[in-house]
Amino acid sequence: QVHLVESGGGLVQSGGSLRLSCSASGTFLSINAMGWYRQVAGKERELVAFIASDTSTGYGDFVKGRFTISRNIAENTAYLLMDSLKPEDTAVYYCKVAAQIMGLLEPVERDYWGQGTQVTVSS
Repeated sequence: QVHLVESGGGLVQSGGSLRLSCSASGTFLSINAMGWYRQVAGKERELVAFIASDTSTGYGDFVKGRFTISRNIAENTAYLLMDSLKPEDTAVYYCKVAAQIMGLLEPVERDYWGQGTQVTVSS
């Protein structure tokens, strides 16, 4: 099992910055991709950013250069630095990790989600 701990959410004024952290612990063979999604009540969860094991990254179209995802591979931790925040960025942000775990006969990849952290941007 993989346990995720998220931190860094909170209230910030429009134009401000926040840094989210997601740390993975537990029993696994490796952590592959790590990423952040966000969800507003009544809407579907959407991709914010991801970073693969080779450190390649991808971002949602709405990010437009404002956010930067990074990871500390040795510590199984991912960070999301969010700059130039807007009120429309207000949402619950969820960490998602793709981990390789031992299956019955061979390694398998499974996705795990964090509990979510609230980000509120005031105008």
